[in-house]
Amino acid sequence: MSDSLFFNYIWTMKKILLIFLIFPLISFSQSNSYSESLSFYGKKISAENILDYNSFIESSKVVSKSKIEGTILSSCPKKGCWMQVKINSDTIQVTFKDYGFFVPKTGLKNKKTILEGYPKQDTISVKMLKHFAEDAGKSQKEIDKITKPEYKISFIAGGVIIKD
Repeated sequence: MSDSLFFNYIWTMKKILLIFLIFPLISFSQSNSYSESLSFYGKKISAENILDYNSFIESSKVVSKSKIEGTILSSCPKKGCWMQVKINSDTIQVTFKDYGFFVPKTGLKNKKTILEGYPKQDTISVKMLKHFAEDAGKSQKEIDKITKPEYKISFIAGGVIIKD
């Protein structure tokens, strides 16, 4: 083997070795920079300054902007225009400011979410409860059982983060 072929061979082997050494480092550094991916809907919000449960309940008694984290129980299967979110032992009905954005219609159950907007303790009318039940695909028999308004916390979100 001539010297030039030998040096070309060594040079090629160094390149291949370098690729195999650097590629895993790049892959690891990228995957460790984000422990989970986030999807944003509405106004882009941060995951900072999230209220604890008791502060959230207090903020729902007055009109004040709040940020809270919870677990998605369901979303509107027709448009993605509402979500049911569990926060501690409460389930809140989340709608979106000015009907200005939607979330995915499927695949959200049990995902973590961060909501920023305005909570309020509210009476949800029978008409609205029936509308939500219809959107959720409930049977007519189940919808007809709704005869009383519910008093619960509702939330109008201006921005939503969903952790994938």
